[in-house]
Amino acid sequence: MAVKEITNVNTVAELPVRKSKRNLFSNHLDGYIFISPWLLGFLLLTVWPIGRSFYLSFTEYSLLEQPVWIGLDNYTEIFLKDNLFKKSLGVTFTFVLFSLPLKLFFSLMVAILLNKNLKGMNLYRTAIYFPSLIGGSVAVSVLWRNLFGLDGYVNQVLSWVGIQGRAWIANPDTSLGTLVLLNVWQFGSTMVIFLAGLKQIPKDLYESASVDGAGKVRQFFHITLPMLSPVMFFNVILGIIGSFQTFTSAFIITTGGPANSTYMYAFYLYEKAFKHYQMGYASSLAWILLVIIAIMTGLNFLASKYWVFYESEGGNDK
Repeated sequence: MAVKEITNVNTVAELPVRKSKRNLFSNHLDGYIFISPWLLGFLLLTVWPIGRSFYLSFTEYSLLEQPVWIGLDNYTEIFLKDNLFKKSLGVTFTFVLFSLPLKLFFSLMVAILLNKNLKGMNLYRTAIYFPSLIGGSVAVSVLWRNLFGLDGYVNQVLSWVGIQGRAWIANPDTSLGTLVLLNVWQFGSTMVIFLAGLKQIPKDLYESASVDGAGKVRQFFHITLPMLSPVMFFNVILGIIGSFQTFTSAFIITTGGPANSTYMYAFYLYEKAFKHYQMGYASSLAWILLVIIAIMTGLNFLASKYWVFYESEGGNDK
C-alpha cells in the first residue's frame, strides 16, 4: 500500500511537468507572433535567395527562360576555361593584399592620435569619421575619378611644384593603386572600432610600464598591440569580407580597365549576371566567392590562436 501511494505521489508530481511540455508552444505564442515579421523577412529575403542561388549555380539560366539543369558544367568552365575568372581573382587578391594592411595600419595610427583627452577631440573624431559615411557611394567614386584623372586635381597640385602628372586611372601600372588609396581612405569604421578597443585598455598597465622604464615604443608593442589583438582580429575579418566584395569603385572609376587591371571579381560577377544575362554562371561565381571568403576567414581563425590575446583567458597557450 505504501509503495502504491508513493507511486501515485510521483505520478501526480510529474503531471505539471508533462502539462508544461505540452503547452510549451502556446506559452511562447506571443513571442513567436512578435518575431514573425523578422522571421518571415529572414526566410523570404535571405534563406530563399541563398537556396535559389545555390540551385541556379547548377543551371543555365538567362532570366528570360526557365532554368535548365546542367550539373557541374558552370564550375568546370569557370576553373578550366575561363581566363577572366583567373584574371579577376588575381586582381582581387592583389587589391586585398595591399589595401587591407594599409587600411588597418592607417586606422590604428589615427585611432591612437584621437585617443587623447584634448579640448574639441569629439569634433575632430566626427570630422575624421564623416567621410566614411559616404565612402562607398557613387558620388565619392566620381570625385575620386576627377581627382586622379589626367586633368584632375592631383595633377594640378603636382604641376604647381613642377612635376608632370600622369593619367593615374588610365595607366595599368597605377589604376589599381588609386582604388587601393580609396579603400584606405574609407578607414572611419575601422578606426572607430580600434578607438573603442583602446578605451578598454587599463591605464594602470601603461603607468606600471612607465615606472619600470618602458618607453612609448615598447609600450605600444608589449601592451597596446597584445591588448588590442582581439579588435585587430575582428577588423581583419571584416576587412577581408569587404575587400573581396569591392564593386562600386571598380565599376564607376575604371569600369574594370585599363587592360583589365582593375577587373575585380565582384565586377566580373556583375557583368556575367546583368550584362550577359548568364544568371546560372553568375550564381556559380557567387558561391565560389563565398567559399573563398570562408576559407580565408577559417585560416584567420586557425592562426588567431598564435597572436590573439584574450585577457579573460590569460592569453593563448602556444
